[in-house]
Amino acid sequence: MKEEKDNRKSRISRRDFMGAAAAVAAFTIVPRHVLGGPRRQAPSEKLNIAGIGVGGQGGGDIGNVSSENIVALCDVDEKRAGGTFNRYPAARKYRDFRKMLDKEEKNIDAVVVATPDHNHAPAVIRAMNMGKHVYVEKPMAHTIFEAREMTRVARQMKVVTQMGQQGHAGEGLRLTYEFIHDGAIGTVREAHIWSDRPIWPQGIGRPKETQSVPETLDWDLWLGPAPWRPYNRAYAPFNWRGWWDFGCGAMGDMAVHNADPAFFCLDLKAPIAAEAETSPVNNETFPKWQIITYYFPARRGRAPVKLIWYDGGKKPSRPPEMGEDRKLDSNGILFVGDKGKILCGGWSGAPRIIPETKMKAYKRPPKTLKRSIGHHKEWVKACKDNNPKGALAGFEYSGPFTESLLVGNLAVRLGRRVVWDARKMKATNAPEADRYINKSYRKGWEL
Repeated sequence: MKEEKDNRKSRISRRDFMGAAAAVAAFTIVPRHVLGGPRRQAPSEKLNIAGIGVGGQGGGDIGNVSSENIVALCDVDEKRAGGTFNRYPAARKYRDFRKMLDKEEKNIDAVVVATPDHNHAPAVIRAMNMGKHVYVEKPMAHTIFEAREMTRVARQMKVVTQMGQQGHAGEGLRLTYEFIHDGAIGTVREAHIWSDRPIWPQGIGRPKETQSVPETLDWDLWLGPAPWRPYNRAYAPFNWRGWWDFGCGAMGDMAVHNADPAFFCLDLKAPIAAEAETSPVNNETFPKWQIITYYFPARRGRAPVKLIWYDGGKKPSRPPEMGEDRKLDSNGILFVGDKGKILCGGWSGAPRIIPETKMKAYKRPPKTLKRSIGHHKEWVKACKDNNPKGALAGFEYSGPFTESLLVGNLAVRLGRRVVWDARKMKATNAPEADRYINKSYRKGWEL
């Protein structure tokens, strides 16, 4: 989303920002878990929700759960979050999510997290350890270890979780599953996935100049667990995805959406290897373009699968079955079976068998999968029902999915094929990968 424009009438002053809690202290909505007891249905029909990172995408996520009580909001940039702050004037405002969670622990049922990737795990794990349900934007985690740990804590605490892969609730994903399991294109052994990302700079070095930190931004809190560095507009508020310390690159941004049909429909688990072809790689930013190949073993009588990811302007060759007058869209996935091909749009879009003559002749199978009530709605309902399985992009699914995708980033950063042992969480041929599988955290931000 575009950065909120500065407006004197809507801008929250620093005094108002830091003291809003006192101004609304007299108005408190009792959370469901207090009214109904732990893990029991409460008389109240609404959840009490807090938001962490509520400018940009986070503001949209809060809007999608605004049927509930929005009781607390946290953002390190009061200008960028100003629109969301103004839409929920009764919500108590914070800058530091650690302070918010500590102070609001007894007042909230669930937390929505939409910070940059490097802050996901510290915020999410802290909330889950308090017994709070969590929605977190994609990618779920910054490292493989974080994804594994977030899944473990969610399971241990029996909370409802959801990663922001909106297409997982869509009709396109279900139709693709039903087509493939109907044998529409035979046995699938290969899938090609691509995106028009990055739409931010990559393949660049660290800025040499130091810029003044905007008055409305707390730069130290924005950095959170990441190593300290001087502020520069090259990082925030938008371009952070391209930096190793903060984001997961184009693949982390869009494979969560566009590769979801492959993982879901082909029942993929962990890859056994990954390799990458890229433009030059440095220790600051992701490369300008990359092609990552993942290798998945045979499982439960199903064939092994090779999955190829493309970004930075790279795409697979246009399949001849498309016809000369058609081109591949900017985002999508192509399933290659031994009896045909299926082409889907980005964000788990609707499937089409190609060529179009086969699609027209195809007798569609029955709808065997349950349809979703909506990505955010199913999370809200699951929270109210205390049913972790009710949120279909919960960490039991999205955790292993995220881990698998991030194995590709190991191959990119090391510049070599990675042989992966998911059980041990090790690149067995590359011990130097350990420092990227897990990472160190600044004091006060540990998991």
